[in-house]
Amino acid sequence: MVQPPEPFAAIADADVLEGLDRWRTLPIKQQPRWPDGAAVEAASAELATLPPLVFAGEVDTLRERLAAAAQGRAFLLQGGDCAETFAGATADQIRDRVKTILQMAVVLTYGASMPVIKMGRMAGQFAKPRSSDDETRDGVTLPAYRGDIVNGYDFTPESRRADPARLVKGYHTSASTINLIRAFTQGGFADLRQVHSWNKGFARNPANAQYENLAREIDKAIRFMEAAGADFDELKRVEFYTSHEGLLMDYERPMTRIDSRTGTPYVLSSHFVWIGERTRDLDGAHVDFLSRVRNPIGVKLGPSTTPDDMLRLIDVLDPDREPGRLTFITRMGAGKIRDALPPLLEAISAADATPLWVSDPMHGNGLTTPTGYKTRRFEEIMDEVKGFFESHRAAGTHPGGIHIELTGDDVTECLGGSEHIDEATLATRYESLCDPRLNHMQSLELAFLVAEELAAV
Repeated sequence: MVQPPEPFAAIADADVLEGLDRWRTLPIKQQPRWPDGAAVEAASAELATLPPLVFAGEVDTLRERLAAAAQGRAFLLQGGDCAETFAGATADQIRDRVKTILQMAVVLTYGASMPVIKMGRMAGQFAKPRSSDDETRDGVTLPAYRGDIVNGYDFTPESRRADPARLVKGYHTSASTINLIRAFTQGGFADLRQVHSWNKGFARNPANAQYENLAREIDKAIRFMEAAGADFDELKRVEFYTSHEGLLMDYERPMTRIDSRTGTPYVLSSHFVWIGERTRDLDGAHVDFLSRVRNPIGVKLGPSTTPDDMLRLIDVLDPDREPGRLTFITRMGAGKIRDALPPLLEAISAADATPLWVSDPMHGNGLTTPTGYKTRRFEEIMDEVKGFFESHRAAGTHPGGIHIELTGDDVTECLGGSEHIDEATLATRYESLCDPRLNHMQSLELAFLVAEELAAV
């Protein structure tokens, strides 16, 4: 995965550079109300001088991997925090998120006999879209919390004031996170012969017991292959990619660099960026800007998406119909997936495009308890995954991945699962500042379900 770094400044065609700033003239949503324009410009200018967080060569490799998934020859596992926090970027928490994703990937790879692309919602997922610009509590109205890269969570005027210095802190926190991810995934920690050690530190539970049984089978297979003379050097490291929603233009634009090999622009804040359901307007700034970069791009599609919406997005974001370029991340809801997804799959079958289809079973299944906790029912998450696979089997298209919000911690944020988390239990370890995440055990449970569905494809 690691490539020699390209120079992060290169000469680009004037039309290319002009195009990268066209977004400034277009309607734009979900941007902070920065109180100091000069400070924002200074922060963006500083970001533009800093090294890229990822390399263009890695991005190109990921695009090839995603092309294989779109053709049914691989599967994307994308997971991580709803919204990362600066305080949460500790070695232990990063390690446990990586371990959880690695464990899920092992379950999927072994259960479905298919390569799994491992991608974290990590090292940049600091900004969050909000349903309202403001929040009111007890008659006091303040700006909404838009993620640590914009403002603070504490409900005070000082905390909620958008601070451009956080853009630069977001960069440095992402850099340290990526550095640790690379150390874990390239330095032997991710060696497939360490599958048992990835369970250490997690609470004992039925999902871990099921994983341990699978790990013993893997050990036995590896010992057999070693006895037969197989060379397992390639098992020592894994490819691991980063992703986040491309939301804050004052961050993404200065992190866009011109590749010295080709003279084309890449957003080098992350390997993969996606456009959210709230910002995918065809005439909007986000779609226009990301149509001009070489990264693989994701787009969230909710239940109101029409086939015409989808086909027009393809024309703008993937006009050359390039394999691996475009990923559609469906977030329909368990009660709507079986009605909303099939028309899109039918339309894509008649088109000349082959996007990667990924299920986000989290965002369409939210609810708020009477006590005020935002949560999701694990059974509904599982049902949306099943509906995703059922729809693809019926259409003859490839279910290519899953996109979930998870943590390696034993939190209590989503209802249900084999732990039978109920509304009373939510308060015991509810730690998310935004949306509820699957805990480690629920994540493994979901992986076993997805492996079963993949094996049936």
